[in-house]
Amino acid sequence: MKLGAFSVSLSVKDIKASQQFYENLGFSVFAGDLTKNYLIMKNGNALIGLFQGMFENNILTFNPGWDENANPLESFDDVRKIQQHLKEKGIPLATEADETTSGPASFVVVDPDGNALLIDQHV
Repeated sequence: MKLGAFSVSLSVKDIKASQQFYENLGFSVFAGDLTKNYLIMKNGNALIGLFQGMFENNILTFNPGWDENANPLESFDDVRKIQQHLKEKGIPLATEADETTSGPASFVVVDPDGNALLIDQHV
């Protein structure tokens, strides 16, 4: 199963302080909008999303159809195919993508330790 680009989406209390901290670790702003309280920071292939006031806990994020530079991949597993595979394995979903659609969609699954995984397809 091809899950696409991986990042950690962090729920932060002060996005400017978090931006400064991660810049000190060698990350730079790759995408996002500080006025909307979110930034995507990049260091090599490592991606971290900073989100202030958008969700309560940190989230592991996968983007089917994208590489780590947000470039479209020629070949990838559609989010609905991934969702169906997990359903077939008996894994409960916290949210579901509409399987009657195509293109951008997302769903959330929670691992046995309570960590949320967002499978978020943008293409």
